[in-house]
Amino acid sequence: QVQLVEAGGGLVQAGGSLRLSCAASGNFFRIGVMGWYRQAPGKQRELVGFITDGGLPGYTDAAKGRFTVSRDYTKNMVFLHMNSLKPEATAISYCAANTGPGSIEESDVWGQGTPVPVSS
Repeated sequence: QVQLVEAGGGLVQAGGSLRLSCAASGNFFRIGVMGWYRQAPGKQRELVGFITDGGLPGYTDAAKGRFTVSRDYTKNMVFLHMNSLKPEATAISYCAANTGPGSIEESDVWGQGTPVPVSS
Protein backbone atom coordinates (compact mmCIF):
# COMPACT_ATOMS: atom_id res chain seq x y z
CA GLN A 1 0.00 0.00 0.00
CA VAL A 2 1.33 3.41 -1.01
CA GLN A 3 0.28 6.63 0.65
CA LEU A 4 0.72 10.19 -0.57
CA VAL A 5 0.66 13.10 1.85
CA GLU A 6 0.60 16.69 0.64
CA ALA A 7 1.81 19.71 2.56
CA GLY A 8 2.27 23.41 1.99
CA GLY A 9 -1.24 24.54 1.13
CA GLY A 10 -2.73 27.67 2.59
CA LEU A 11 -4.00 31.16 1.89
CA VAL A 12 -1.96 33.19 -0.56
CA GLN A 13 -2.53 36.65 -1.98
CA ALA A 14 -3.04 37.21 -5.67
CA GLY A 15 0.30 37.52 -7.40
CA GLY A 16 2.02 35.46 -4.73
CA SER A 17 3.82 32.15 -4.83
CA LEU A 18 3.40 28.85 -3.05
CA ARG A 19 5.26 25.56 -2.99
CA LEU A 20 3.42 22.32 -2.35
CA SER A 21 5.14 19.10 -1.44
CA CYS A 22 4.00 15.50 -1.58
CA ALA A 23 5.69 12.60 0.15
CA ALA A 24 5.15 8.98 -0.81
CA SER A 25 5.42 6.26 1.76
CA GLY A 26 4.50 2.62 2.13
CA ASN A 27 5.37 -0.63 0.51
CA PHE A 28 6.49 0.00 -3.02
CA PHE A 29 9.41 -0.87 -5.21
CA ARG A 30 9.31 2.07 -7.51
CA ILE A 31 6.92 4.86 -8.31
CA GLY A 32 6.61 5.89 -11.91
CA VAL A 33 5.15 9.21 -12.88
CA MET A 34 4.08 11.66 -10.16
CA GLY A 35 2.16 14.86 -10.53
CA TRP A 36 -0.45 17.33 -9.44
CA TYR A 37 -4.12 17.86 -10.11
CA ARG A 38 -6.38 20.65 -8.96
CA GLN A 39 -10.12 20.93 -8.35
CA ALA A 40 -11.69 24.37 -8.25
CA PRO A 41 -15.04 24.87 -6.50
CA GLY A 42 -17.85 23.45 -8.58
CA LYS A 43 -15.52 22.09 -11.25
CA GLN A 44 -14.00 18.76 -12.17
CA ARG A 45 -10.53 17.78 -11.12
CA GLU A 46 -7.96 18.61 -13.78
CA LEU A 47 -4.30 17.91 -14.38
CA VAL A 48 -1.77 20.66 -13.64
CA GLY A 49 1.58 19.03 -14.29
CA PHE A 50 3.64 15.91 -13.82
CA ILE A 51 7.16 14.55 -13.87
CA THR A 52 8.16 11.11 -15.08
CA ASP A 53 10.46 8.72 -13.27
CA GLY A 54 13.05 9.76 -15.82
CA GLY A 55 12.75 13.42 -14.85
CA LEU A 56 10.75 14.67 -17.82
CA PRO A 57 8.13 17.27 -16.80
CA GLY A 58 4.88 18.06 -18.54
CA TYR A 59 2.34 20.83 -18.01
CA THR A 60 -1.08 21.87 -19.12
CA ASP A 61 -1.29 25.10 -21.09
CA ALA A 62 -2.66 26.92 -18.04
CA ALA A 63 0.35 25.94 -15.95
CA LYS A 64 3.14 26.53 -18.44
CA GLY A 65 5.46 29.35 -17.54
CA ARG A 66 4.09 29.86 -14.03
CA PHE A 67 4.14 26.43 -12.39
CA THR A 68 7.08 24.07 -11.96
CA VAL A 69 6.97 20.40 -10.99
CA SER A 70 10.13 18.91 -9.51
CA ARG A 71 11.00 15.67 -7.81
CA ASP A 72 13.37 14.30 -5.18
CA TYR A 73 13.92 10.68 -6.11
CA THR A 74 15.90 9.87 -2.98
CA LYS A 75 13.00 10.93 -0.74
CA ASN A 76 10.14 9.88 -3.04
CA MET A 77 8.77 13.40 -3.04
CA VAL A 78 7.28 15.64 -5.67
CA PHE A 79 6.85 19.39 -5.51
CA LEU A 80 4.69 21.98 -7.21
CA HIS A 81 5.97 25.54 -7.25
CA MET A 82 3.29 28.03 -8.26
CA ASN A 83 4.01 31.64 -9.20
CA SER A 84 1.79 34.60 -10.02
CA LEU A 85 -1.27 33.01 -8.53
CA LYS A 86 -4.65 34.41 -9.46
CA PRO A 87 -7.89 34.29 -7.45
CA GLU A 88 -9.41 31.99 -10.06
CA ALA A 89 -6.69 29.50 -9.20
CA THR A 90 -8.37 28.83 -5.86
CA ALA A 91 -8.66 25.07 -5.65
CA ILE A 92 -7.81 21.96 -3.75
CA SER A 93 -4.54 20.53 -5.05
CA TYR A 94 -4.02 16.78 -5.17
CA CYS A 95 -0.85 14.79 -5.52
CA ALA A 96 -1.09 11.72 -7.74
CA ALA A 97 1.21 8.87 -8.64
CA ASN A 98 1.28 5.80 -10.81
CA THR A 99 2.95 2.85 -9.14
CA GLY A 100 3.27 1.12 -12.49
CA PRO A 101 4.41 2.10 -15.97
CA GLY A 102 1.23 3.99 -16.87
CA SER A 103 0.58 7.68 -17.43
CA ILE A 104 -0.34 10.34 -14.90
CA GLU A 105 -3.90 10.08 -16.17
CA GLU A 106 -3.84 6.46 -14.99
CA SER A 107 -2.67 7.32 -11.48
CA ASP A 108 -3.62 4.70 -8.95
CA VAL A 109 -2.62 6.53 -5.78
CA TRP A 110 -3.91 9.91 -4.60
CA GLY A 111 -3.24 12.23 -1.72
CA GLN A 112 -5.98 13.64 0.45
CA GLY A 113 -5.70 17.10 -1.08
CA THR A 114 -4.48 20.41 0.26
CA PRO A 115 -6.43 23.67 -0.12
CA VAL A 116 -4.93 26.60 -1.97
CA PRO A 117 -7.20 29.62 -1.58
CA VAL A 118 -6.00 32.73 -3.42
CA SER A 119 -7.30 36.06 -2.14
CA SER A 120 -7.82 39.07 -4.37
